[in-house]
Amino acid sequence: MARAKKKRPEKSPVPDRIIELETAIADVRGGRKTSPRTSRLLAAGVPRMVQKLAEEATEVVIEAVRGDRSAVINESVDLLYNLVVLWGELGITASEIWAEMDRRQASLGIAEKLPKDIGMGSM
Repeated sequence: MARAKKKRPEKSPVPDRIIELETAIADVRGGRKTSPRTSRLLAAGVPRMVQKLAEEATEVVIEAVRGDRSAVINESVDLLYNLVVLWGELGITASEIWAEMDRRQASLGIAEKLPKDIGMGSM
């Protein structure tokens, strides 16, 4: 008799760590969790959030040019943290980001940057 395949649980299209981070930030925003660093960033508003995001992106670039793989990994985590904080502030969910990636992959074959001539409204 053939062995029945175990059905794999359906995996969220958004990586679990991003969802966990999104939830933790929302908990800090809602006062259900404490995190002084995140609280200060949330209180500072969008201008400070985008400044931190730009700083972390620059640090990723610098470490990549230096060829420091470990530092690129560490700075990438900081970059993702700051990006998820900004998404939350703007009411954007990780699921929305992944849906756009899916749309681009379906349209272009890869979830890459849109060509200039396509733009957002053309697809």
